[in-house]
Formats: sequence, C-alpha cells, structure tokens
Amino acid sequence: MAGVSSESLSAALADLEAMLPTASLSLAGELFGVLGVLDGSAGLRRALTDPTREGNEKSALVHSLLDGKASSDAVEITAKLAALRWAGARDISDALETLASTVAIAVAEQGNGIDGGVGGLEKLENDLFAFKGTVDSDHELQAALTDPQATASAKRTLALRLVPNASAEAQLLIGQAAEAPRGLRPTALVEKFAELAARRQKRWIAEVVVARPLSGEQTERLRTGLNRLYGRELKLNTTVDPSLVGGLRVTVGDEVIDASTVTRLGELRRQFATQA
Repeated sequence: MAGVSSESLSAALADLEAMLPTASLSLAGELFGVLGVLDGSAGLRRALTDPTREGNEKSALVHSLLDGKASSDAVEITAKLAALRWAGARDISDALETLASTVAIAVAEQGNGIDGGVGGLEKLENDLFAFKGTVDSDHELQAALTDPQATASAKRTLALRLVPNASAEAQLLIGQAAEAPRGLRPTALVEKFAELAARRQKRWIAEVVVARPLSGEQTERLRTGLNRLYGRELKLNTTVDPSLVGGLRVTVGDEVIDASTVTRLGELRRQFATQA
C-alpha cells in the first residue's frame, strides 16, 4: 500500500489510537466480520473507494448497511475508513484488516491487569510464532490449511486445535488467518500479525544512545523522566556511541528525541546556511 492509501491508513490508525485503551476483543472480531462483508462484495468495495463520491456519502452508505448489525464503535471505525481516499478498491479491505488486528494486539497489550504491557505483547508474539513453527514443520498441516476443498470453518477449527494454550487474542488472529488468509498462506498472515505486534511492542522500549556510559543515578533519572513523559513503564536499552560527542538520543517507537551535540551542531550549520 502506497501513496494516498498509505496516508489514509496512517490517519485511520492515528484516529483508532484514542479507542484502543478501552477496546475489547469483540470489537476486533466485529471488524474482521465487516472485512468479510467487504471481501465478499466487489461492488461495495468500489462504491466505498469511488473517488467521485464525497466522504460523507460513503460514510452514510456504511451506516445504512451496518447500523443495528454491528456495534456503534465498529460501524464508526468503518464509516471513518470509508470517508478517506483510497487508490484501489482492495486497499480499504487491507486497511480494515490492519485496524482489526491492531485492536486485537492492543487488547493483548492491556492484559486485563494480569500480563499487560510489553509482557502481553511478547506472549502474543510467542503464541503466533509457535503456531507458525508448528505448521511450517509439518507438510500435512500446510496442505490441510491450504486445501481448496476444505471449508473455512474447518480450517479455523484445525488451526485452533494446534494452539489450545494460546491467548484469546492469538486465537482470534490465528483463526482469522486460517479462515480468511486473503490470498496469503495462513502462516504468512500470522507472521504479518506478529510483525504488527512487534511494532507496537517498540512503544514500550526506549532505545537510548549516549556519548559515554550513564551512571546508575543518571539512568534512573532518565527512566523516571521518560516514564512520566510517555505514561508507561518503559524498558531502557542503552548503547554507547562516542561519535555523538555529547548528549543522548532516545527512540521510542517511531518517535526520536535527539539531544546530542552532533544534532545541535547540524542545526546550527543549517541556520548559518539559511542566513548566508
């Protein structure tokens, strides 16, 4: 996905973020259900991605189809997605799959107060990769999960038998991959889900690069400040890089906080170049 579709997906994910702290696994399941409706109707996908139609018109179409049949949150997420611009008819379905899996991953991150945060995400990844490893090592399983004669529900049942101890979030994602791989091998889609979980896990890890080793006191001050800034307990990975000269650089997810001497010198050079 590239261009306008990529921008729309980024906007949709940013909008979804506000809902994730209280999202439920049932919402993820509903969104996957809506995805099945979209995948089953080429005409509907074309209508929702038609560049000649206004966004509010496409949102109204979603409401007319889904109001009363899905939760208000699921309908609203889909309606907002439809209001955005898409380069191709399939792109809106791909985006909805990403949103649905992101909701499931965020529920694992919540952890229901038991194993949340980075621990919940690590368990989810482990469960997903355990399924992938089991299938990849068994040709009969691979054949069964891709058999065109087998029903989607039979494939889901088989897949879930392989992971009886997996979390509810992992079972939802694995079942979805087995039942509706959408042109991929089920294990390839599971791997895609695991990559999304790994990307979200980076929000809990602060990659710190410093010019010289930090003392224990400096490390704790930095940890406290970052935890206060991001509102969660971050794991610090610290690397020493003398080329920074001074200061530090912190990366949390996609965000970079750069207070290194090298960066400040670069900014001064740009200012002088602009004034010259």
